[in-house]
Amino acid sequence: MFLMDQYIKVDITVEENEQERIMAELLAIGFDSFAEHANMLEAYVEKSAFSEADLKEVLHEVNPAYTYTFAEMPNINWNEEWEKNFDPLVIANQCYVRASFHAERPEFQYEVVINPKMSFGTGHHATTSLMLEYELETDLQDKIMIDAGCGTGILSILAQKKGAKKIYAFDIEDWAFENLIENCNLNGCDRIQTGQGTITEIISAAIQVDILLANINKNVLLAEMDEYNKRLLPNGLLFLSGFYEEDITDILTRAEDAGFKKESFKVKDRWVSMKLIKK
Repeated sequence: MFLMDQYIKVDITVEENEQERIMAELLAIGFDSFAEHANMLEAYVEKSAFSEADLKEVLHEVNPAYTYTFAEMPNINWNEEWEKNFDPLVIANQCYVRASFHAERPEFQYEVVINPKMSFGTGHHATTSLMLEYELETDLQDKIMIDAGCGTGILSILAQKKGAKKIYAFDIEDWAFENLIENCNLNGCDRIQTGQGTITEIISAAIQVDILLANINKNVLLAEMDEYNKRLLPNGLLFLSGFYEEDITDILTRAEDAGFKKESFKVKDRWVSMKLIKK
């Protein structure tokens, strides 16, 4: 049983298409766990790190109309929280994503086991599910890959299960790095090289890969586009996500300037995933 004392639970009334943005902002002020619902976000923070003033500032910047309530939640059983808030998921009728407490479903070609410390990277969010769909459509056999901003490691784990030769997976967040290692162990992954930091800190430009996955956010994607190009082989594939439909032009313009050509894109709940090829 995994218990943590003295936590504050905050219930925020927020539109679903803004929840990931809110979570990113709350991470920066000490929140460390979330559960997404229709038009409501549960957010958890250690009592010692909670600042209502900081919370108000974050919500006001996104939408002053958003409201919240909060209460102290001692002795949270995180296993129970996961079980309540993480339902198994099927992607493209091929990949079954579940937590370790869910039953196996051997009828699916691929099974990924994720015990999330956060909501990021369970497959439920549009950006993750779109990236999983692209992976399922792509030949990954014997490919060398990078998974930038890997979160729980779900994309890397599916890549190994689809036959990738090696995957470099990394994230800047402490929770993600720890959770990545845990989830790799749960899935018996031995071809995923893990790291904590940015792409320039973790992956030398001398390393050349066939495929690069980057499910992060618009600003990071724009800033790192040249770094993605440096690490991809000629005709290498770049899969991007973490931005909205209205950001497509900005992302595509920057990608083309960096030496990429768009192959296709997918949209779900206003979120976009894009496939590009290195020219």
